[in-house]
Amino acid sequence: MIYSNDHRPSHVHVIGKREAVFKFSCPRGPVTLWKNFGFNFAEVNSIQRWLVRILASLCEGWEEIHGDT
Repeated sequence: MIYSNDHRPSHVHVIGKREAVFKFSCPRGPVTLWKNFGFNFAEVNSIQRWLVRILASLCEGWEEIHGDT
């Protein structure tokens, strides 16, 4: 989730029963863990790989909401 009233740096909240926040740099990354509230190491790695695959969409979303990355 990218919140419309959120702050820089560009980042995304991954929310389920737990939450993690990943910072990302556009257009090529890196995607890095910023905060983790309950995900284990394997889950964080899996989420991070998924975010790298969708980085272009994340960059688009952030720019659409906040104007630039």
